[in-house]
Parts: sequence; C-alpha cells; structure tokens
Amino acid sequence: MLGTLVEYYDFSVYAFLAAIFAPSFFPAGNPAVATLGALLVFASAYLVRPLGGIAFGWIGDRAGRRTALTATVLLMGFASVVIGLLPTYASIGILAPILLVLLRLLQGFSAGGELVGALTLVAESATPRRRGLMSSLTPAGSSFGFALATGVVGATAYFVGQDAMEAWGWRIPFLLCLPLTVICLLVRVGLEESPEFERVDRQTTEGRRPVREVLKDHKAALVVVTVLAFALNTTGYVGLTYVAGFLRDVHGFSTAMASTLSAIVIAVSCVIGMPLGGILTDRFGRRAVCICATATMAVLALPMFLLMQSTSDTLTIGGAYLVIMVLNGIQTVAGFSLYTSIFPTRVRYTGTAIGHNLGLIVGGGFTPYIAAQLVLWSGQPVAPALWMIAGSIVGIIAVAASARIQDLIPDARTVTGSVTPASASPIPQPAKGTIDG
Repeated sequence: MLGTLVEYYDFSVYAFLAAIFAPSFFPAGNPAVATLGALLVFASAYLVRPLGGIAFGWIGDRAGRRTALTATVLLMGFASVVIGLLPTYASIGILAPILLVLLRLLQGFSAGGELVGALTLVAESATPRRRGLMSSLTPAGSSFGFALATGVVGATAYFVGQDAMEAWGWRIPFLLCLPLTVICLLVRVGLEESPEFERVDRQTTEGRRPVREVLKDHKAALVVVTVLAFALNTTGYVGLTYVAGFLRDVHGFSTAMASTLSAIVIAVSCVIGMPLGGILTDRFGRRAVCICATATMAVLALPMFLLMQSTSDTLTIGGAYLVIMVLNGIQTVAGFSLYTSIFPTRVRYTGTAIGHNLGLIVGGGFTPYIAAQLVLWSGQPVAPALWMIAGSIVGIIAVAASARIQDLIPDARTVTGSVTPASASPIPQPAKGTIDG
C-alpha cells in the first residue's frame, strides 16, 4: 500500500500541476493551447505504460514480484525529482519540453509495472477469507497517492501564493518525491516474495516466456482485463483529475480550495469505498459487486454532476463528489480482484500488467483531455459524466463476459472453512486459459 501510494503520488502530481506550469514549458499566446499541450504530455505517459507492463511483468514472472516492485519505485522517483529540477523553456528553449516528455515517459514506463505487481503479490499472499479486504489496500494506496498529490499541491499554493506557484512553487511537490522514494525503498527491500510465486518458480525455472504465453494461451482473459481497465478508469480519472478544475471553472474555487476539497473527498472515499469494496467482494463475489457498483455509477454520474453544478454549498458539492468516488472505490476493488483471478501464476504479473495498461491508455491517460474536449464541444461543464456512463456500460459487458473464464484464485465465498493461501487453493491452475461451459 505504501509503495503504491508513493508511486501514484509521483505519477499523478503532474496532473494537478499541468495547468500551472504549462506556460513555463509550452509558451503560446493562448493559455488554453499551452494547457492542452501539457495535458497531452500527461497522456503520453499512458502510451508507454503497456511497455512498462511488459518489461516489469517479465521481470516479475521470472525474477520475482519483489524485484520488479523495487525497480519501479527507483525509476519513478528518479524521473519525478528530475522534473522538479528541470529548466524551463526560457532557459534552454525547445530542449525543455523535450526533456519533460522524456521524463514523463519514464514515469509512465515505471507506473506500468507498479499497481499490477502489488495486486499480484497481495492476491497470492492473502488468505481466501480476507483476500478481497487485503487486496483493497493496494488500490487504496493508489487513491491515497492521488489525494496526497492534490493535497500537497493545494497546501503549496496556499503557502507560496498563486504568482509564486506559477513561477517556481510547482517544483516543490515534485522535489518531495525524493524523501518519499527513500522511505518506500526501505519498505520494499524488506518485502517477502509471494509463496505462490516461489512454489511455481521452483517447478519451472527455465524457458519461461510470459508475454508469448499470455498472447497465445490467454487471449480471452487479456481482452477482459483490457476492457475492464478502460471502464474503471473512465469513471475514476474523471473524479481524480477533472473535478478540481470543474470546481475552479464553475464555482470560482481557488486552486488551493479546489485541491484541498478534492484531497479530502478522495481520502475519505479510500477509507470508506475501498475497504467496503473488499468486504463486499469477500461476501458476495467479485463479479456481482463490480456489476452492481458499475451500474449504480452509470445511473448516478450525471445527477451527481448536475447537483455539483447547481449549488454553491461546499458540503453538498463534497457529498455528491464523495458518492462518485466511493462507488468508484467499490467497483475498482472488485474489478482488480477479477484481474488477478483469471491468469495462472506463471504469467499473472505479465497478463494483468499488459491488459490493465492497454485499458489505461484511453480510459485513464486520455480522460482529462477527452473531458476537456467534451466541455469545449458541448459548452456544458457536466459533459464528462457522459464519458463515465459510456465507460460503465462497457465495463458491465466485460465483467459479464468474464464469467466464461475459470477463476484461478477463488472468491472467499467459494472457500468453505479454509484460510490457506492461494498456493494451497483447491482450484487447479492449468497451463492454458480454461473456458467453462
């Protein structure tokens, strides 16, 4: 959880600062053009995430989950700190945006192996009766990372002032990545490898080609994870990256106030939504919970945005925002549990990483840009809710289709009286993807 928190703080702080430092790297007569340029750089990181997923998945499925997770933290911390030290366009000209893009690509490459590696390690190490609850800590870490990022941005803007924030204050949140990375490394070095990986690794130490095996033998699982990742992130990233700007544009909130409210809501939703999603998953099963939460999101997304638009009461706005984020927390935990359950251990890290990151390219990386374009085309600040609805419908279809794929990590409700880890599960783990019925 801590490692994922640090990784996603490093990765997401860019999103909350893009509009602030855009003129420093993308000078233009039109501020909107500069902001769109910075958002496209934000999206570019998602284009290389599948490559990071392949690379770290290969490492994780051959050398171990701990080795891959330690490497992701080192790479992310390096890229983030260097962004905080990067000279601007005024100092080094066109080299400034070029270096920014390269560093952002390194961030994306690193993030491609982080979350799914943590999900894999926890799913393989937790006991069946509490697997959903324990697994909820990993996505909670990513959301807390977003919350920490927006909170640090808001606090920095408050203390240094708007003018200083645009001139040099934006560097502070990036530079804070250094101590966070050091703390995370100290924790990661002490991780124990998952018992399930160690068991399989002893059986098959040579000739493992996880990428080839996923693409050849587990196509159905890969498609399900890709589509579901798209769906989960269309809803999640609107809440994580768009709402703060929505509050500034619609209600005139300052950067500090909008960021602080977002941080509070995201943090509270982690405390409520993620554990609740884990408990519900352990009680009712991952597919049922994911479908119910996603369907509820499809119904409530637009009404909640209309409510946030229609009132200036901060508590009402925060409450509507919280509903969206809690629902996303529940559906995310259940969906992530499904990710890891439909790949065998020997390729679990790779398969989950490739599918998750492919879905993130559009569902996550381009959601801020798509949200901005929807508002521009329609003239309605609530238009991004339609993107959330579309993603939710696609997600329901993906989860329903996944029922034809055998679960290789069982739900808690399918385990009667057992508290053994995944490695001792009575469910067999075939070499190739098995389709029931």
